[in-house]
Amino acid sequence: QVRLVESGGGLVQPGGSLRLSCAASGSIFAINRMAWYRQAPGKQRELVARITNSGRTNYVDSVKGRVTISRDDAKNTVYLQMNSLKSEDTAAYFCNAEIQSRYGSSWDYYWGQGTQVTVSS
Repeated sequence: QVRLVESGGGLVQPGGSLRLSCAASGSIFAINRMAWYRQAPGKQRELVARITNSGRTNYVDSVKGRVTISRDDAKNTVYLQMNSLKSEDTAAYFCNAEIQSRYGSSWDYYWGQGTQVTVSS
């Protein structure tokens, strides 16, 4: 079994910063793409940022210049550094990873349980 556990969410004032972490554990042979999504109340889940195993990154336009995704493959962990936070960044943040559990097995997508980010004064 594979498990993704997020941490680092919380309450922050506008203009503040947070660093989210997501650690993958369990039966893992390889990890390809890792990504962060978010879902605000009443809205659809949206992709915030993603990073490939070669380090290529993509960001949704609304966070470009304020957010950085990175990964530590030795720790099977993906990070999301968020700066200059705005009220519209308030959402539950979920990590997602494309993982191969054993050599030659299929690549499957896994989700974490989510961590809440609230930006408010």
